[in-house]
Amino acid sequence: MDEKISLKALEDYSDDYSSKVTASFFSAKEKITGPEILALCDIQQINLFVIRELLQAWKLESQKLHSPYFDYTAPKVAEALTLFQNQLSNSISISRENFQPLLKKAVSSTLFLILDPYDFYSETLDTQGNQLKIEDLRNHVKYIRINRTPLEKLLQELEAKKLQTLGGNEAFASLDHILEEVNFTPEDIDDYVTRFSKIVPLQVEKLYEHKAQPTPPKVHAEQPKQEVKKAVVQTPAQPEPEKKSPPPQVPLYDQQPGKGSTLAENFQKTKKIKDVLTINQKFMFTKILFNGDFELFSAAIERLDELDSLTQAKTFLSNNYGEWNPESEEYQEFMEVVERRFA
Repeated sequence: MDEKISLKALEDYSDDYSSKVTASFFSAKEKITGPEILALCDIQQINLFVIRELLQAWKLESQKLHSPYFDYTAPKVAEALTLFQNQLSNSISISRENFQPLLKKAVSSTLFLILDPYDFYSETLDTQGNQLKIEDLRNHVKYIRINRTPLEKLLQELEAKKLQTLGGNEAFASLDHILEEVNFTPEDIDDYVTRFSKIVPLQVEKLYEHKAQPTPPKVHAEQPKQEVKKAVVQTPAQPEPEKKSPPPQVPLYDQQPGKGSTLAENFQKTKKIKDVLTINQKFMFTKILFNGDFELFSAAIERLDELDSLTQAKTFLSNNYGEWNPESEEYQEFMEVVERRFA
């Protein structure tokens, strides 16, 4: 399984790319228009994500239209605002200073969609927390051209059911089923890498976080064994429990996780498993370890997050999933996640 995308590396590359593109365009012009945005980059997905950001900005601005005197939700007013938005979208005029951050975000989103579509889907489905609004999903899919099929199929399925919202777990389960059904394979990245590299050379491996190599244990010279004379060994008297000196009190902000089991330390443990899993991991673990049963997977994760120690977690897994192959990549990655939870 691929390493996770490095957000820092993604941001750095997107910054370089957007800087060069804007420098080239704005060397001859002071403002960029809507039609010029749609023709700006060789990769059309970047241009579409810029337009999506602009329309999202309009949506956020229009939500500020509240008044104790006027009803902005009245049907005729809402219709007029829609017409106004359509007219405004044909009158886009943006300076370099305001445009470059939009382009940088669009480049980053495009690379994320190309290199890690599963996590891109996860972010799309997670935008509304526990409830996904179908209208929001529709607005996202409208501007996606790369690796579009799974989200498009999901939207069609939800629209056929005439749903307005959908729970997060249900959305993930539906998407998992669709990925299996369409036998989805992400688009080949080579062509996109070539097209990105025309502006800024792109080395894909530099955009990933690489796992640190384990440090080999230090080898200490064996100390010569000292002969112990049994005749002089004495068992010291055990002190009374109540006479033990109390441990020094450590301020909450100085306490370190992993060195004890105080309440404060427990709060500093790794986030719950359900909060750190990527959608790629969810799909992989569900399919390989839980025989494709997403509900069984979810129940197991919830139970593991309720436990207090790694020992309890291993006992639970051994009692319920003893058939798992400990040599498999999926098992080892799953156990890494569990161990980090209780580290």
